[in-house]
This record gives sequence, C-alpha cells and structure tokens, in this order.
Amino acid sequence: MVSPHGIQLAAHLIASFYGELCAKVCECLIRRGTLTLPQIIRFTELRRENVVNCLRVLIHQNCVQAFTIEEEGGLGKESRVATQYMALFDFIVHKLRLSKFMQIVSQEFDKETRCSEIFQGLLEHGRLSVNQMIDRSAQMDGGSNVHLIREDICKLVDARLIERCPAPDPFLAPPSEEEVAPKKRGAKASKIVQPQLTTEQRAVAAAGPVESLRFLLEYDFSEEGGQETSNKITIGKKRKHDDLMSDEDILDTSRKKEALWRVNFEELVRRLRNKACISYVTRTYDSVAGIVLSAIFKLADLKAGKPASLSIDAINTEVTKTDSSLNMDRIRASLAQLGCNSSQTDFDIYIVDVTPLIEMAQDEEVESVVLRRHGKEAFRIFRYLSKANRYVGTDTIAETNTTSPDATDTIKILNKLWKDDYVNMEKVATSGAKQSDNLLWKVNKKPLREQALDEMYHAALNLRLRITHELDQGKEIVQLPKDKRIGDLGKKFDRLRKVKAILENSFLNLDDSILLFHDFYIQ
Repeated sequence: MVSPHGIQLAAHLIASFYGELCAKVCECLIRRGTLTLPQIIRFTELRRENVVNCLRVLIHQNCVQAFTIEEEGGLGKESRVATQYMALFDFIVHKLRLSKFMQIVSQEFDKETRCSEIFQGLLEHGRLSVNQMIDRSAQMDGGSNVHLIREDICKLVDARLIERCPAPDPFLAPPSEEEVAPKKRGAKASKIVQPQLTTEQRAVAAAGPVESLRFLLEYDFSEEGGQETSNKITIGKKRKHDDLMSDEDILDTSRKKEALWRVNFEELVRRLRNKACISYVTRTYDSVAGIVLSAIFKLADLKAGKPASLSIDAINTEVTKTDSSLNMDRIRASLAQLGCNSSQTDFDIYIVDVTPLIEMAQDEEVESVVLRRHGKEAFRIFRYLSKANRYVGTDTIAETNTTSPDATDTIKILNKLWKDDYVNMEKVATSGAKQSDNLLWKVNKKPLREQALDEMYHAALNLRLRITHELDQGKEIVQLPKDKRIGDLGKKFDRLRKVKAILENSFLNLDDSILLFHDFYIQ
C-alpha cells in the first residue's frame, strides 16, 4: 500500500512530466489498484481516447504495466481473458532522482563517449530500440559513426545500466490448486511463513525477461542502424500520444518489432545503496569498515533480507587491492563490527547481510527527528526504547532520564511521544492487595518507519511545489537578456538563483532519506 502523501507526490510528478490527464489516470490506478480499461474510464470519467493515450504514455515511460489474466465468468458463464493495468509506484518515484542517475553514468564513462547522451535519451523517452538510440545520437552529433555509437551502447549494457524492457502484456494463468491450497508442513516448518505472491507481483515477475535475454544485444545489432522506422524520434520531443505504441500496437504481430530498451533502475539504486552504506559505516565505525564493506559489495550482489556467504580469503584478497597493510585479524574485527558472523560449520565462511545496516541508519534518521521535535531527553528515552525493542515499564525508563529521575516528568515526555505515534503504550493491571495499572512503552519500528516515509513524501511534495512557485514568480526575470538584469532586477535574479539552489539541495538530501526508507530496503 502506498501512503497518502506518496500518492499525492506520484500524481504531482506525473503531472509535471506528462500532464494532468496522465496524472489523473495514474492516481486512479495507485488508489484503486489494478483495473481494466473500462474501469479506468468509469472511475476517472475521462473519454476512452484520452485514457488510451494516457496509458500509452505511462506504459512507455515505465510507470504502468499491463498484463492479461483469466477471470471467472460466474453464473455458468465461461471464463474470459481481460487486460488489466497497474501503476508502478517505485518507477514513478525514480523521477525524483534523475540527476543522481545521470551523475552515476557521467562518473562511470569518459566524456569522449556518448554513453551519457544515450542514457539521457532513455530517461527522457522511457523506451527506445537500438536503432532509435543510434538515430538520436546521430542527430545530436550531426551524423556520427554508427559503429562507435553501438560500442557505447554495449558499454552501458555491460555495466548493467540499461536492460531490455519487460513483456508488454504477459499472460497470468490462474494459480493451480497446489499453489492455492496450504501445504502440510512438519512442526518446525509450520513456523515458517511463506507468503504467496500477489497478482501484481506475479505480473511483474512474468513480464521481466529471463537473465539470458535481459542484457542480450546480438539480435538488435543484426539490423543496420539509421534506417527509417515507424517510431523515429526527434531530439527535444518526448514520445507522447501518436508517437507511442498502444496495447493494440504491441499485440499487432503483423508489424515488425524491435527489442526495446530502458534504464535499469535496479542497478542504479543498488549503486546508490552501496555508496550510502559504505559512507554510513565509515562515519559510524572507521575507514577500515568502509573498505571491508566495499570489498563485500564487489564480491556479492547483496539484497535486503537475502544474506550471502563469502569466504574470508575472498574478502581478504579484495580488501588488499585497496589497502595491502590490513591483516586478517583487522579484517575479521571489521566484519564483526558490520554484524557479519562466521558460519557454524566453517569458521572461514562469513554470512553477510546488508539489512541490519539499513535498519540502523533508519533508526538514526528517526532518532534525529525526535531530537529536533522533542528535545534531548525525549531523544534519550526514545533511543533507549528503540534499542530495547520490547515493552519497558515507566520506572525503568525514568532511570535513563538524566535530567529528572522523577517518573512524572518521564511520563510527560512519553505522552508527547505517544501522541505523535512514536511509541506504543500498554496498560497492565497488577494483582494484589492494592490493584493498579502499570504503563509499558515500546517503539514499534515498522509502522514508525512507514510514518516517517509518508512525512518525507509530504516534505518532498512541498519542496517541489515551492520550487515550481519560485520559478513561476521569477520566470519574467529569467527570460530577460543578461545585459538587462541590472539594479533591482539583478538582485531579484540573484535571489531566485540562490533560493532555487537551496531548495534543490534540500530536495536532493531529502531524497537520500526516501531512498533509505523505501528503495534501499526493497533492493
């Protein structure tokens, strides 16, 4: 489920990039979930032509995924096949950080290559074939060497920065009886919860190309670049409406199709996550911990919640490439700092998991918010409860209050935290000659993190609106020639430039927190 302010932010991003109609369709899909075309038309009260055009844009900008599913007919009727559409919220939010993605590519490749402009074209147009990428680069450079452009495309593919697009309309077969029926397990296995995939998760998995084809370029290069295509693009124009293929176009097998490519957001976010984690452990522990974690990321493609096993010899070999002065004991000590434990069966095998580091960083982010809003004592109490991760009595908490050990003062602080949903409270009745209620307090981290993320979405939306407002207010000054921006006009222009820089920098810093609480956690 997407939080309320997350929905508003997504709708604002779509409106700013692709217009109000697309935003209305997208918001409808996020709020109501997966819908068919007639349902979207009914809920949005838009004309069919407008809805179809909006879906074309959103599909090609990787904001919506279509899939076909078999539905039961009911009342003796036969089942029927229907195409449904779902919004891809994670891809929509990536619109916040396009500049960060461009920076990754610019740092990865030399300026002499065309990798940055090819990558920028995919960010702008959403999906392009290899021939369209070649045509676009040739237009920008005035007829460049096609073979050099192909080499640059190969570099982006080899770096896993671009990938083949998912299937436009995968078919989801009804789940079998074995998948629906609960499996019988033993006493130990019954404790393990195996959640079933939702329809949306199944659709995303079915649409994704297999790994053997995901980064395959040979087939695309079998055709000569620069040929006239039905979807030839023009520099500076986004692919909207008639320039985009609808579902009917996609399913039309009579037309010759080229494989489409898009930006690999998964790889980009992974790189941002690795950089953030290395920076965090370097700041929290020391530079050696950062070097060891960097070596781990080079050896294993870690994902949150999916630990990997690495040998100490492999880690040591990778670490010494950066700093040959570090010995095995120092590396083992850093692994212990990072929470990497050795295997029970093999002392030289370490189990590494990035999830605890991400959660530690999330906890510190929430603690900093408590410090700003409620002061040092509230921060100390909240941090104590967060680390305890269990219900604690008021008297025990009062002992951590260095300013006043009186339980009354502690209760006042706890009540403020409770009213702002930072802590949970439970009343426990005590039995005996004199019955009374004991108050127990606990930090429930999961809903708290969701609340923090929703507040970040709200702040991001406000910053976007403020930036738009400032630019609208000063657009007449910006459009003036440089020689006429003098006196008061010059001061206003300088103020606008400074305000814009401050707001955009604040926005990028806020997006770092959104990445931490949302994107890093699902990688």
